[in-house]
Amino acid sequence: MGGLREVAAPFVVPGPSGVAVRDRLKDLTAEDEKVLRLVGALLGSLASRDLKARCAAGLDHDTGQWAERKRVLTVESSSRWAGSITKASHDQWALARRCQLAHIQSLQAGVRTLTVRLSKQIGEKGTKGAPGGYRSKPEWFAKSRRLHVLADRLEREQADRDAGRVRVVRGGKRLLNARHHLDTAQMTESAWRQRWEAERGFLAADGESGKRFGNETIRVTPEGEISIKLPAPLAGHANAGSGRYTLTGRVRFQHRGSEWADRVTAHRAVAYRIHHDPARDRWYLTAAWQRPTVQTVPLDAARAHGMVGVDTNADHLAAWELDRHGNPVGDPRRFFFDATGTAGHRDAQVRHAITRLLHWAKRRGTAAIGIEDLDFQAEKTREKHGRRKKFRQLISGMPTGRLKARLASMAAEQGLAIVAVDPAYTSKRGAQHWQKPLTSTNRTTTRHDAAAVAIGRRALGHPIRRRTAPPPAHQSDGQGHRTVQAAPETPGREEPRPRIPGPRTRSMRAGRGANAGNQDTQHRSGRPAEHESWHQDPLPLSP
Repeated sequence: MGGLREVAAPFVVPGPSGVAVRDRLKDLTAEDEKVLRLVGALLGSLASRDLKARCAAGLDHDTGQWAERKRVLTVESSSRWAGSITKASHDQWALARRCQLAHIQSLQAGVRTLTVRLSKQIGEKGTKGAPGGYRSKPEWFAKSRRLHVLADRLEREQADRDAGRVRVVRGGKRLLNARHHLDTAQMTESAWRQRWEAERGFLAADGESGKRFGNETIRVTPEGEISIKLPAPLAGHANAGSGRYTLTGRVRFQHRGSEWADRVTAHRAVAYRIHHDPARDRWYLTAAWQRPTVQTVPLDAARAHGMVGVDTNADHLAAWELDRHGNPVGDPRRFFFDATGTAGHRDAQVRHAITRLLHWAKRRGTAAIGIEDLDFQAEKTREKHGRRKKFRQLISGMPTGRLKARLASMAAEQGLAIVAVDPAYTSKRGAQHWQKPLTSTNRTTTRHDAAAVAIGRRALGHPIRRRTAPPPAHQSDGQGHRTVQAAPETPGREEPRPRIPGPRTRSMRAGRGANAGNQDTQHRSGRPAEHESWHQDPLPLSP
């Protein structure tokens, strides 16, 4: 056991700190759409220019430069639009820096693995904690060339990070490259142009507490009326006072509509974003606001009413309910989802699976869900998994990040706590200790079901194995109760089962007498009452 790593303690996942809802803008006139496109294109060009200035500043950027950028943009738009654009540029630069660090860490892991394997003899066997050598000379040669490629990439990325350089494409690098491969992307040039302009447009405004309806730039009344503060070059298109344009269509937020109405009525900050979907030719409005930090429930309180253990897989969630002692209750459940197709389809599938899981957990009366704290960011490289291409594709297709975020936010609305556990050895030990005992003629327990039990037991604070080792001195209960489900001080753990009521007869069947709970006092095969030296001989039947 010395080679096993230490398992981290379970913890309650904090709830979401923000809310975002979206609704479609209907009944827009041709003039409305024209104004929205003009505003989005103008602000998008300003955002592209400001992002270029922010990336050029790099690590030398300070508050003075930020204020100067905002002053330049204010002349061409307004102070509020300039504030939203500069903040968005800074957030984009920070996100690019985080992605750059993750890429560097991935390259470092690949270089380390290649260096270790190339240093070993060809065909040398690996150990459990370290990989072996490559199997042939051609493979060794190919990997040595790849080591130089990764080392060069790592050197370039590290130099960029030290200099504060990031590379960002407004609209997305994938969509940009699709312009040169329209046949492969199955798009026409006009369709690509519409999508490109929609992605690079900018129509987003941060909220302001204390201002009318929580936002002066994009104002939405409780009745759903939308008005936009036009930038200075487009002030001639205003149809309302103070250089504003009021849209003909109305918006109603079906989801969290009452919560949104309470905020705008109280003039609390709400951020808005208007965007266009060229594939469907629809306009949408997204409202977002922050929530006060909610104190998570204590871990003991989350464990009080049992736990639902959930094993995350590439195409389904395997769940099993456990009581507070760690015993599986009922039958396992599986919630399938399709992780193929577009990003919107995958997201909808994950939400649907999580919704069914939460509803089932609520019906079962549990207060918490145990799930693995998965993170495959460093586990996808081919240097780590070698020829196991299908396995790399499997873990790459598992929506771990999206699922964790969705599950935490949706469970908070249902009043359920999420307990994250260390994923170490859950599948292996679950199959070792629980798959066979939970399999019967009417139920086939899979490895994923057994892993769900292992995750639930770890979330409850119990070891995964079914029983603890017997005392070293002797194989009996003299030094303590062996099972971990009931502690020695638990009242009634050794008492007989309750007597089943029935008609009184002159004969008493076996197991129904006064000593039914103490099996050692009965004359049964294999019991100490027959084989111990102190056993009294039976009395003679006649004098």
